[in-house]
Amino acid sequence: MRSTGDNEEGKAQLDNFIDPESTFPVIATTSQLMSTGVDAQTCHLIVLDKHINSMTEFKQIIGRGTRINEDYNKFFFTIMDFKRATALFADPAFDGDPVQIYEPGPGDPPVPPDDPGTLSDPEPPTEPTPGNVKYFVDDVEVTIAGERVQYLDADGKLITESLKDYTRKTVRQEYASLDAFLTAWRDADRKQAIIEELSSRGVFLDELAEQVGKGFDAFDLICHVAFDQPPLTRRERAERVKKRHVFAKYGDQARAVLDALLQKYADTGIRSVESLEILKVDPLTHFGTPIEIINFFDGKQRYLAAIHELEVQLYQEAA
Repeated sequence: MRSTGDNEEGKAQLDNFIDPESTFPVIATTSQLMSTGVDAQTCHLIVLDKHINSMTEFKQIIGRGTRINEDYNKFFFTIMDFKRATALFADPAFDGDPVQIYEPGPGDPPVPPDDPGTLSDPEPPTEPTPGNVKYFVDDVEVTIAGERVQYLDADGKLITESLKDYTRKTVRQEYASLDAFLTAWRDADRKQAIIEELSSRGVFLDELAEQVGKGFDAFDLICHVAFDQPPLTRRERAERVKKRHVFAKYGDQARAVLDALLQKYADTGIRSVESLEILKVDPLTHFGTPIEIINFFDGKQRYLAAIHELEVQLYQEAA
């Protein structure tokens, strides 16, 4: 799918490309749209085929591949560089030395051979306990001597304050008060649009989740960090909706679909619930095709209305 600024069809499919739940598209070709503000958690391959004259732009581009998503087995990504940009902008002080550099000659395979110096992942003899993770290189146990994590803001400048302080300041520049944020969240047709807008301003919700808790919704992370509100986990929000029995007016099949969507929300967040693509993945496929599922609600408009009602119930306590 060609996704460029002048291709409306491609731009419209960008959300589906970055959504792990979406089946298509799986390959996007674009020159600029993914350089910043796009959270492509399962992006495995970045191809560089243009000259890049800015270190900041280079880091933003390859940053699309640096997300780790254990649920979708995303632990690494590959850069395929046709313009030697990776050599031009190598920055050991920022990124450390490369683990492996492979430049195939004529007739050589494009994939590098196994390097005995790279990290291997043998099974440790015993299950590591939390806070005591073991690492192995060539079957030799090693420890981490030091670790440094740095972030760039939306303008490509290094963030020197704590991530929480930076998030608080950035969110409050956009929403002066908790009421202003709640109003915008309640009125948004797509909650994901607010999340993407904050992401484009350099609000790193995935990294915040590492500090606050991975089970929290983006909504709760923002309210907690920016406005000092006590957060609820996604699972707690889903369970509260189930206990209210608010979907009794729907038929048995429609209620079962809404229960499955609540479970998806608890597992992965609001983006999955808002996307029709969710109807193409387990466990929703057990109920039938997307059209059959929508017909449980007597048509697409009523299905979307039910999704809106589900969102209202999820965030009711904060209204």
